[in-house]
Amino acid sequence: MSQPIYKRVLLKASGEALMGSQGFGIDVTVSDRIASDIAEARAMGVEVGVVVGGGNIFRGVAVASKGGDRVTGDHMGMLGTIINALALATSLRKLDIDTVVLSAISMPEICESFSQRATLYHLSLGRVVIFAGGTGNPFFTTDSAAALRAAEMGAQAIFKGTQVDGIYSADPKKFPDATRFEQLTHSQVLEKGLAVMDVAAVALARENSIPIIVFSIHEKGGFAEILTGGGRKTIVSDN
Repeated sequence: MSQPIYKRVLLKASGEALMGSQGFGIDVTVSDRIASDIAEARAMGVEVGVVVGGGNIFRGVAVASKGGDRVTGDHMGMLGTIINALALATSLRKLDIDTVVLSAISMPEICESFSQRATLYHLSLGRVVIFAGGTGNPFFTTDSAAALRAAEMGAQAIFKGTQVDGIYSADPKKFPDATRFEQLTHSQVLEKGLAVMDVAAVALARENSIPIIVFSIHEKGGFAEILTGGGRKTIVSDN
């Protein structure tokens, strides 16, 4: 088995990825496949933290767009991420992967509360750590949560699993002639306004010198392949 380039990483998966071909909710077969990809990384000795979005269940901005309270909407979205985290944890445990869910919102009957100390402790025991509840604050996306948790856990890279195999100048599904990038700097992503992660997330990753690697979450085995230097991806790095 090839040696991984990174020893500790943060995987960011969108909530939409968990829907599969459904229009809403969680497709267990997709959750199980993502779990198997994480299990491959663990088998290589890579320590893995995970942030899952909540867009398959609820988006806080949807409330605000219809005149509702954005803070309440964001809190509802945070609950969606917790549901997704529990689903992915279940899929991992079916593979006998020791997993813990740490929530930014205190829910002791359901999962443990997040702290950096707890994160590093669980990682040291070889557990996959799933971060739920976003940052715990409204007005911040799960992309921002991913960059924040990556910095707190000392991740060597953020792996952003998306619907496409890298970063494009425009949505390749709508614009077939869109340019695909192999490598960019954090500053280029911000200057070009590329829809990779939100501005706060990219800026936080840049400040902490954390590369962002964008790849397709739908490619079975793609996560492990890219960890060893292969696969199709776009690397965002200032190094």
